[in-house]
Amino acid sequence: MKFTKTLMATTALTVAAGTVGAQEMADEMTIVSWGGAYQQSQINAYADPYQEMHPDVEIVWDESSAEAVAKLRAQNEAGNITWDLVDVVAADAIRLCDEGLAMEIDPDEDLAAAPDGTSAEDDFGDLLVSDCFIPQIVYSTTFGYRTDMVPEGVDAPDEICDVWDLETYPGKRALEKRPINNMEWALLCDGVAKDEVYDVLATPEGQERALAKLGEIKDDVIWWSAGADTPQLLADGEIFMGSTYNGRLFSVIEEQGQPVGMMWDAQIFDLGGWIIPEGLPEDRLARVKDFVMFATDTQRLADQAKWISYGPARKSSAPLVGQHADLGIEMAPHMPTAPDNAKNTFLYNYEFWADYRDDIDAKFQAWLAQ
Repeated sequence: MKFTKTLMATTALTVAAGTVGAQEMADEMTIVSWGGAYQQSQINAYADPYQEMHPDVEIVWDESSAEAVAKLRAQNEAGNITWDLVDVVAADAIRLCDEGLAMEIDPDEDLAAAPDGTSAEDDFGDLLVSDCFIPQIVYSTTFGYRTDMVPEGVDAPDEICDVWDLETYPGKRALEKRPINNMEWALLCDGVAKDEVYDVLATPEGQERALAKLGEIKDDVIWWSAGADTPQLLADGEIFMGSTYNGRLFSVIEEQGQPVGMMWDAQIFDLGGWIIPEGLPEDRLARVKDFVMFATDTQRLADQAKWISYGPARKSSAPLVGQHADLGIEMAPHMPTAPDNAKNTFLYNYEFWADYRDDIDAKFQAWLAQ
């Protein structure tokens, strides 16, 4: 299937040249991401170094990745594609590719080889889950909790079903305002075996079962849409526990020093990466492909891990992950894939959500409005 700021000048120039040669390139890009610590890690590792080499290029950031599918559909319908590069989760990349809204990529033509000459296709390997998807990171969605709000004489929460235990762990929860992950956790805590969750969730009865389980805590949930929401709610003490991306929790705990703990049980692995919208004018496409060639090379993906605890998607990048750029702590133990953190993970099913997302979304939003 086909699917920082300190740089070695010669390497940077070679990679940045990409495959577009002397073709005319636009001098502005609109890049869509998720805001917060994650977007800042992209700016630090990719955008700032690229702009140092290309000072005439302006990069405009849009924080609409959570709405990427709907907004790209609308842009396509209007015949006005205003975005140049979009960070999405893997399931959304599959949907956009299937709908012809994302451009197909040739990894070995559009992405740099590894330093030892290994092709990009082999270096990214199984993470190339769509013809249109360019993986950047392996991350997980998991829970953080306020350590100073754990009741006296009670152990800190360490199992996913503690989210439902309002008696032992009173206080508000934060859950993402979408069915993904919430439905899986609900079924796990309603007694469904891990390897049967998606079979159950594929049925109307299973969907109702998951919503009924979520209904047990619905009155105590604050629903979030942006990745920065739960970290802020935790920092402000407005919730006892909440789901978010592991890198956001790392930032709250290690960078901000907040009294927050991580609960890794049943963390759900996922992939984040780029798609290029279909139908870009040639000059904009040339600029984006030049940037992508640079921003997804082995060193750049390793560099991102200096600012956030997400695992790089290239095999060749993993050995290059070192210390946090500012804190000086080793980053490897903070990755979701670290052995101590990955004792009980839940494997996200990209194809399931690509197929069922629209229908379950509608049912979930109707349930929220009840």
